[in-house]
Amino acid sequence: MIGFLIKKNFFDLWDNLFRVALLNLGFIASLAFPVFIPTLLESAPFLGLVSLFIGILWCFIYLAAASLCLKSVSDYGGFGFADFFNNLKIAWPLGLIMGGLVFVCYLLVSVVMNFYLSMGSLVGLLLAAVIFWTLVVGVLSFQYFFTVRCRLDTKIGKIIRKCFVFFFDNPGFSIFIFLHNIVMLVVSLFLAFLFPGPAGILLFLDEALRLRLLKYDYLEANPEANRKKIPWDALLIDERERTGTRSLKSFIFPWKD
Repeated sequence: MIGFLIKKNFFDLWDNLFRVALLNLGFIASLAFPVFIPTLLESAPFLGLVSLFIGILWCFIYLAAASLCLKSVSDYGGFGFADFFNNLKIAWPLGLIMGGLVFVCYLLVSVVMNFYLSMGSLVGLLLAAVIFWTLVVGVLSFQYFFTVRCRLDTKIGKIIRKCFVFFFDNPGFSIFIFLHNIVMLVVSLFLAFLFPGPAGILLFLDEALRLRLLKYDYLEANPEANRKKIPWDALLIDERERTGTRSLKSFIFPWKD
């Protein structure tokens, strides 16, 4: 299943190279606000913190809209400019919540953890460790936040609950996805974050959840089945047929096929 996921993600990224690059370009422009504005307000720390908060919120509103667009790519479709702006109207509350959560995590790491570690005591170390592992679980769970909204539920409480349920039911898979996304970020560094970039990561997350949900459809239809022995080859037959196979020539010179 993991091998097919990587293959499908690469095919979809390549087929939608221009769309992915445009989404990434928009995110890079959005990221300039929380990165550069606070540095210009160093003499006014409170205003700098406010501008950082607003910038983070906008970046995650943008990512929420992008995630809804990329869902259509994962489903073998596409999207246009009008789709992005329509999704922006739908996704902004989700982006606000995710941005707020990330800002809280930033404060926990930069302020609270530093405070506990500066105590120089066992109690402080234990409290810092609790915060650290809570953040680890939170990051691994909330990486599904946008795609759960796209595919499973629209109510915030249920989205959060399903993120944790999915992580605890698939811890190894979740860790793999997180590490894979780090690799995608490193690759993006060499391509100025235009490809695969944040949009590529959002697409990968959506495709990962989309394919993994086939497991739950199978278990629902076969309640007596062994959860540890999912027949992925059978479940992915239709997906493999729709994705197809390609040669190196078809990637470089698609018009010659």
